[in-house]
Amino acid sequence: MPCVVEMNNISKVFPGIIANDKVNFQLKKGEIHVLLGENGAGKTTLMNILYGLYQPTSGEIYIGGKEVIIKDPNVAIQHGIGMVHQHFMLIKPFTVAENIILGNEPVMHNGMKLDMKKAIKNVENISNDFGLKVDPMAKIQDLSVGIQQRVEILKALYRGADILILDEPTAVLTPQEIEELGIIIRKLADEGKSIILITHKLKEVMSMSDRVTVIRRGKIIDTIDTKAIKTDDLAEMMVGRKVKMEVDKQEKTPGEVIFSVEKLKVRDNRGLEAVKDVSFNVRAGEVLAVAGVDGNGQTELVEAITGLRDIESGQVQLDGLDLSKLSTKEIIESGVGHIPEDRHRRGLVLGNSLAENMILGYHYTEPFSKNGFMKYDKIHEHAQVLIKEYDVRTPDENVKAGSLSGGNQQKAIIAREMYKNPRLLIAAQPTRGLDVGAIEFVHKKIIESRDNNQAVLLVSLELDEVMSLADRIAVIYDGRIVDTIDAKKATEKQLGILMAGGKHKETRDMNSEVMGHE
Repeated sequence: MPCVVEMNNISKVFPGIIANDKVNFQLKKGEIHVLLGENGAGKTTLMNILYGLYQPTSGEIYIGGKEVIIKDPNVAIQHGIGMVHQHFMLIKPFTVAENIILGNEPVMHNGMKLDMKKAIKNVENISNDFGLKVDPMAKIQDLSVGIQQRVEILKALYRGADILILDEPTAVLTPQEIEELGIIIRKLADEGKSIILITHKLKEVMSMSDRVTVIRRGKIIDTIDTKAIKTDDLAEMMVGRKVKMEVDKQEKTPGEVIFSVEKLKVRDNRGLEAVKDVSFNVRAGEVLAVAGVDGNGQTELVEAITGLRDIESGQVQLDGLDLSKLSTKEIIESGVGHIPEDRHRRGLVLGNSLAENMILGYHYTEPFSKNGFMKYDKIHEHAQVLIKEYDVRTPDENVKAGSLSGGNQQKAIIAREMYKNPRLLIAAQPTRGLDVGAIEFVHKKIIESRDNNQAVLLVSLELDEVMSLADRIAVIYDGRIVDTIDAKKATEKQLGILMAGGKHKETRDMNSEVMGHE
């Protein structure tokens, strides 16, 4: 098939960093092509150049065989390129049709009035043509995450996109929604659309793509037909070493209950009840995973436990100590480690150095502080040790935390929190934005915490992660724990149904057995 996109010798240099180093990338007509690489490898930078969000330092781009200069996204759209970002850009009170036509509205013949009937008809036609099945009159705020993603794809198609870039498209979907997305993008490819997927999930690479291009540290390693390579070999190409794909977790009998939540009720920022009468416990030497689609109360639950959000009613106890009335500082001091889901808002002070960030939460204690004065020799020495141990990719410990890639920011937070050897480790989306090599390392550390008889509360959107790490799985839907399941007996299908608010016979039969052990 002919190439619809050719990127030749693309380089992009930021201050002190070569993000793309003479990269060559080709996309064929009607193919699904995955761009795979470690966090910070340069894959998103490359696609941001193709979409006009960045300008290359050097190199050429050809669309349909003709050289083009894509100075901004409007030019990209004119050349038939559309991009669906990981974080959707939808106006929630608007309808599907209103979101899709925004900025490109059809008007009546007089040019003065919006032709909404025509807009709705256009959306219906595109939706039906590609099997996207979206109600044009539904409000975004009433739609599931999977349907919202379809709306973003429809937005690109409405603007005439023949080349679609999907950035981490499965990050917040249930297993059933991931399967549906695979069907949708295959149909788009069969209709002649050319699709680029940016992902770090090898499972989706193998199931969805025709070809995969591996990029490492800004350079292309290889482009391969997906059917000609194995998952383990892809992982090794991506990180430059062999990666153990399975979590090495030994059977372990949990100890006494360390942490318990009883009838917890918490409201969200709008004053609506987000956590509804939630109860669970975590034992010493156990990983309890809270699994659910994003937006079902997980954020508010973790914020309430860690003192970042008021508790309306209920109790939170660690080793018999009531945490519900304590400050965040007091909760940390009581033995709680917290890897927050939002590393920018909750995990780091972006304008401070990496070294300073690596002591947050215990910065006022010895050996890092004495008599109110910071001891920077000890702070830098401490940071250098953690940077090496956790493979934080940084020029040195003096750089601002905000200048690091997202994955390296996450590694820094994990290093800081695990250093404290907490009694309870709360890990909220601990591998978000990490590549398989870093994920392997983080998973190993979480299992080490469990094997050291710490209690681990894992909150994750990644079902593979949940099923690999957890001893028990509590599924949350609409602010309630709808079931708690022995991880050894859980299946993806069963969890996916529960995460979508359904019930499953196997789950109901199992529930009485599992709850009997609590």
